[in-house]
Amino acid sequence: MTNVIRSASKALFAAPTTPHETRGSSILRPAVFGATDGLVSNVSLIMGVAGASSGDAHTVVLAGVAGLMAGSLSMAVGEYISVRSQHELLDYQIDLQRQQLRHTPEQERAILVDIYESRGLSRADANFIVGRLLAKPKRALDTFVREEIGLSAKTMGSPINAAVGSLLAFGLGASVPLVPFLLMSGTAAFGLTIAATLAALFLVGLGVSRLTHRHPVRSGFRQAALGLLAAVATYGIGALLGTAAR
Repeated sequence: MTNVIRSASKALFAAPTTPHETRGSSILRPAVFGATDGLVSNVSLIMGVAGASSGDAHTVVLAGVAGLMAGSLSMAVGEYISVRSQHELLDYQIDLQRQQLRHTPEQERAILVDIYESRGLSRADANFIVGRLLAKPKRALDTFVREEIGLSAKTMGSPINAAVGSLLAFGLGASVPLVPFLLMSGTAAFGLTIAATLAALFLVGLGVSRLTHRHPVRSGFRQAALGLLAAVATYGIGALLGTAAR
């Protein structure tokens, strides 16, 4: 587990070798999605239960812990299956492409020449490049899978890294709105939960902006505003349902 976390962190935070490199993209998506989903889904669940139960601390804590555990495991399983399925699809396409290169090489050659021509190369240049590629079967296979099918193992990342990253990110995010109700109760817990969640969402937005090169404050406020909207909506629905049930 430690090695998985270390490799995921290295992939995400290592300095890029070029300005266009997105080395951590396969880790960034599940980590950001997991943290944001943990924050928003658990604060929404907690606010909904708080509205329905008039802020009963015991009920809110039970709901928050259940939401944290269920969400973390669900995110981990979902990310693992998603990325694993992508790798299985890639393996199938590689095998299929290998068979096509073996049995219908001229047809495959024509497809790749057409692809390069569509990108602005002359017919002669496209034929020259494809001829050089086909001289080395491994390089040709990689090129066909990338150019014709649009798949690449490098951009998919590891299913285990994605699963662990999602689990930890969701658990960390979901714990933020829960902790105040573990330490206190009533209006103080309610207010601290909202404040802590909005601050955490704002920080997630700032972190994302460093990688996407978007305006940091705008990204932070966008995350916080959407989270607040979800929390207010679920609290209102919970209060209405709680009133109707009494």
